[in-house]
Amino acid sequence: MPQLWVDKHRPRSLEALHYHEGLSARLKSLANSGDFPHLLVYGPSGAGKKTRIVATLKELYGPGAEKIRIDSRVFQTTSNRKIEFNIVSSNYHLEITPSDVGTYDRVVIQSLLKETAQTQQVDLAAKQRFKVVVINEAEHLSRDAQAALRRTMEKYSPNLRLILVANSTANIIPPIKSRTLLVRVAAPTKEEIVSVLEEVAQKEGVMWRRKLAERIADESGRNLRKAMLMMEAVYAQNETVKDTTTIPPPDYEALISQIAEDIIAEHTPARILLVRSKLYDLLTHCIPATTILKLLTFALIAKTDDALKADVIKWSAFYEHRLHIGSKQIFHLEAFVAKYMRVVESWLMGMEF
Repeated sequence: MPQLWVDKHRPRSLEALHYHEGLSARLKSLANSGDFPHLLVYGPSGAGKKTRIVATLKELYGPGAEKIRIDSRVFQTTSNRKIEFNIVSSNYHLEITPSDVGTYDRVVIQSLLKETAQTQQVDLAAKQRFKVVVINEAEHLSRDAQAALRRTMEKYSPNLRLILVANSTANIIPPIKSRTLLVRVAAPTKEEIVSVLEEVAQKEGVMWRRKLAERIADESGRNLRKAMLMMEAVYAQNETVKDTTTIPPPDYEALISQIAEDIIAEHTPARILLVRSKLYDLLTHCIPATTILKLLTFALIAKTDDALKADVIKWSAFYEHRLHIGSKQIFHLEAFVAKYMRVVESWLMGMEF
């Protein structure tokens, strides 16, 4: 199966990253300093956080850090409930997403990190004696999980280093922030995105269109991963590519636009059931619930009367908060859809009177 361009041309070393070069130099210096700290790497989606982390791990351990495998582990809660959890790992590091198990993330943090920290590195050829655990979506960890994480950082630091990955530091407790080095990865500029797209086009041997690349950079919202996917879609769907060629939206955005059309067209329980199946489709394809809610809100606002826009935004914010503190994402997305229909119907009834 052919690789997507975004994976095929992902930089494998810090030197190969062509933007934020000062940040790459700083990470390289930390990796070679002999005193590598816990890191909290944060920034918007598509800015290159994971790419930089993988390159830093390679700098720490050499090529062996890229030889990864996926393991399935079962953890048991205090109530004897069993939780199955996937771990991406190499001989030198682990990569986990504890928020996948919702409110049981504390169990994963306590069990897995304690087990990892109590075992020392046995590869005599390894440059470092400690293992690294990369924790994705750190901002979604529960307070209990974060408290357990703080205790682990204090107790097992000789054998363990943590790299927390987050879009924002707002929900991360101060004790964790104070024990990590904060590394902000800003979104690339539009010119930097165009430069990367040009390099990918040359490697793929396709006709380079600068004005098209500038349009893609604008529509991507400074998300480099999204920009590369959009460019690949343009060249895959068109035999002849021009500066004015239509840029297709990602499939999930097109589906969210269709959901908005469905919601606006009819305000009935049957329509909610139809929308539910499409929301499930998005969630099962790993589209974050917060992304679905945000894009759906924008799509609805564009087609909603000005008198109701403030109400729609208020309820969108309300259910986004519910998403963060709840465990069943579909409930809160569906509740927002029902609330939108109710708000519109109430307004229409008021207009009639």
